[in-house]
Amino acid sequence: MDITKIVITGGPCAGKSTAMSWIQNAFTQMGYTVLFIPETATELITGGVAPWTCRTNSDFQKCQLRLQFDKEAAFTQAANTMDSSKVLIVCDRGALDNKAYMDDLEFARVLEYLDTNEIELRDNYDAVFHLVTAAKGAEEFYTTENNSARTETVEAAAALDDRLISAWTGHPHLRIIDNSLDFEAKMKRLIAEISSFLGEPEPFEIERKFLIEYPDIRWLESLPNCQRVEIIQTYLRSGDAEEVRVRQRGCDGHYIYFQTTKRNVSDIKRVEIESRLSEKEYVRLLMNADTTKRQIRKDRYCLTFENQYFEIDVYPFWKDKAIAEIELSCEDAEITFPEQIKVIKEVTGDRSYRNASLAKL
Repeated sequence: MDITKIVITGGPCAGKSTAMSWIQNAFTQMGYTVLFIPETATELITGGVAPWTCRTNSDFQKCQLRLQFDKEAAFTQAANTMDSSKVLIVCDRGALDNKAYMDDLEFARVLEYLDTNEIELRDNYDAVFHLVTAAKGAEEFYTTENNSARTETVEAAAALDDRLISAWTGHPHLRIIDNSLDFEAKMKRLIAEISSFLGEPEPFEIERKFLIEYPDIRWLESLPNCQRVEIIQTYLRSGDAEEVRVRQRGCDGHYIYFQTTKRNVSDIKRVEIESRLSEKEYVRLLMNADTTKRQIRKDRYCLTFENQYFEIDVYPFWKDKAIAEIELSCEDAEITFPEQIKVIKEVTGDRSYRNASLAKL
């Protein structure tokens, strides 16, 4: 059985409720059993449990996260009992959404109370899809009338949307769906992004890569919409037509593990199949390491900018340059870089700048 758990998040009045109907229709037709975990905050608030009825906001957040964990565990347990080869669990908001509603001290206290960490909260999901609030780019459609738990003004909704994007920045599969097109096109793009992630009909990855000047690390680390991730990447023995690697990914002693297989279709388009590993599985696969290649260690700075998601890789053996990558929904999508990022040249089709080439001894 293939069970995938994704998050649909976004600012107030972003279209999440409508998105659930689109997801149900689209992926049921593709043969998925689709399960929906309702938004926990709305359940609690409409039931009388709210930040203003609890003693403190932290007390409310503890209740909300505890209920979120229990619901996700129950749905996963149920999914494992179903007669289905493909189950898609869709969370109407995920655990890390709560971070946007707390200051740093409150968030740290809640993590300590629940005996967890930010990496586990964020990367417990296979993918995250953020729908941008109508308050950013479609203000004439913003309303609070269709949700009794929604009270934000346009300005507050836009600010909250930014905090939610910042909270999820660092996830390996974050996609931001903006309001640049009409609402129906927004929903179609969401379905296309989820389909691409699930590998329907094939797991294509459209990615462009740029050689950039060595970035200002202090500037990156000062940004609320940027997260540093430590990566150790090991290539395994494989055939000539494919590339197989395992990766340790995380920060501050908290890590998750993946195996990825890639096959080139064109210079910017590849078939990519990725699976989550346990720590024991990861260690076992390391025994199959390709000894003709060195292990790649790098700091990845995940940066959201104008609804784009950049991954900036800083290597210890380069002091004057780095690599910036961006995954795209279509091959001709326009890219806008922050002015602080200085592009030297595009290296998308240059095999010498691929990690597999950099790993050669």
